[in-house]
Amino acid sequence: MIQKSLSQILRDKFGVSEEELLEANDIGKEKGGRTGEILLQKKIISEKQLLEALSVQYDIPFWPDLPLNNIGNSFTQRVPIQFLKKYAMVPLVADHNSEIPLPIQKSSTQKEEGSHPAGCTIAVHDPSLFQPLDDLVRILELKEYQIVLSTKSSIISAINIAYDLSRDSAEQLVQDMEENGTSIISKIDDTADLLDDTSDAPIIKLVNHIISQSVKADASDIHIEPYQNNFKVRYRVDGILYDLLTPPKWIQPALISRIKVMAKLNIAEKRLPQDGRLDVKIGDHTIDVRVSTLPTTFGERVVLRLLNKTNTLFQLSDLGLSSEKLELFEHLVQSPNGIILVTGPTGSGKTTTLYAILSSINTPDINIITIEDPVEYQIKGISQIQVNPKINLTFARGLRSIVRQDPDVILVGEIRDQETAEIAVQSALTGHLVFSTLHTNDSASAITRLVDIGVEPFLISSSVLAVVAQRLVRMLCSNCKQPYIPDDIALKSLGITLDQTKSRNLFKAKGCEKCFHSGYRGRIGIFEIMLLDPSLKSLILKTFDSQQIKEAARKKNMVTLRQDGIEKVLQGLTTIEEVIRVTQR
Repeated sequence: MIQKSLSQILRDKFGVSEEELLEANDIGKEKGGRTGEILLQKKIISEKQLLEALSVQYDIPFWPDLPLNNIGNSFTQRVPIQFLKKYAMVPLVADHNSEIPLPIQKSSTQKEEGSHPAGCTIAVHDPSLFQPLDDLVRILELKEYQIVLSTKSSIISAINIAYDLSRDSAEQLVQDMEENGTSIISKIDDTADLLDDTSDAPIIKLVNHIISQSVKADASDIHIEPYQNNFKVRYRVDGILYDLLTPPKWIQPALISRIKVMAKLNIAEKRLPQDGRLDVKIGDHTIDVRVSTLPTTFGERVVLRLLNKTNTLFQLSDLGLSSEKLELFEHLVQSPNGIILVTGPTGSGKTTTLYAILSSINTPDINIITIEDPVEYQIKGISQIQVNPKINLTFARGLRSIVRQDPDVILVGEIRDQETAEIAVQSALTGHLVFSTLHTNDSASAITRLVDIGVEPFLISSSVLAVVAQRLVRMLCSNCKQPYIPDDIALKSLGITLDQTKSRNLFKAKGCEKCFHSGYRGRIGIFEIMLLDPSLKSLILKTFDSQQIKEAARKKNMVTLRQDGIEKVLQGLTTIEEVIRVTQR
């Protein structure tokens, strides 16, 4: 029941002036729209303030956060997701621990049999939408229900979670397809949101399920691997491949064809490798999917690289650097010129580190240009170039043009050949700060690799400021990690002494639902930073043997990858097994 006008509540409760209210009212009469929405658009009030005012006006409780853990999904088969998203409302199980008293509404259209429990709560964003609310109550055959107000983002998240929970399991979808052998590709249309896809074609539902489950698990890649009598679907989480599904062999062509259609590849061409990409939306997440196909003896092998565009870029402080290394990093990236190389194998987080560096120095007074393959994240204020071999836009050609664009900082995605390396060196020597990557096992090996490529040692010693080697280790799940006392063999394998473990708790992985029973959740970097001081530069002029260079750097107190990993173990962040897995002596 409406007690006060919205304008009066906004004026009394949030200090909105009479002039602002009159102006919003005039705009509403002239162009259409309600006073509260116009004030929100003009940023005079926030969404939360508007909902608090509506809460007072309609005498309905306001829940800024919904109890997402208690969402049921029994309504998902009866109510289209588009209906709930259009009107921003969602039925959910009430949080019985809440101290907020809830008004109970009676429904005159209720059927006595087959009704939902009286404790059903409906969260709405706009309490004036009476007709859609009545329609929802009638569809769900509710005897009693409770209404709360909530933010649009909370309601949309609740809707997405409920419909994601209601999806058939992959195993059930495969079983349905086995029972109905006619389920070959039909109605192949791209959908803006995988959760919105109401297609009955099992193959479409299966592909959508594989992608959405992989995103939910924070997977970086999906592998579809054909074998003689079956094929496997696996996903990579925190650098490790896990089995997701093993469907029967006959589903393979339809599954791969569906993915190729989504990526706009040639479904008739099965003899040559193909590359494509697609964008999918899963709830609040926009996912960029890179698709690569490869013909094998038993059919096409497909790998999907998932890149979540919604994730925010890391800062330098988020990478896992110790305070000393962070301070060193911050000093290095402020250098006026020179080359800083980041090395490591594929999937070791080199690009993430470089983006974190660029974000830290990205200010309006400097010109930053990158050339990458591919451009993984768009960074505001930075000009980014995508390598395109089809039109001969290589790293070398792009870099040659970049230096004529008056840059202060240049990022070269990877130094692959002599021409690229030489232009990068010349750029550094002529007053530019250059960042790039190399595929080497440790920091000292980068010098050997540059010489192998064809760069003269005197140019390396003149231009390279530092080489950063890195790896990613899986972090222990904070929910289930267990303290333990490792045996002597484990300690010896990592080079830890008993004295180091005193007053420190070491942990081992156990496994729980939160970490998909792996015992690990998330990853953190371990780093080896080799500064090229005058003594190392002199050594490089005499020899480019990586072992000699590394030994000289260690005498200068360089912390190796293994030593940084040991420190992460002693801090309780990871395990001995993880550090041994990703590092070498």
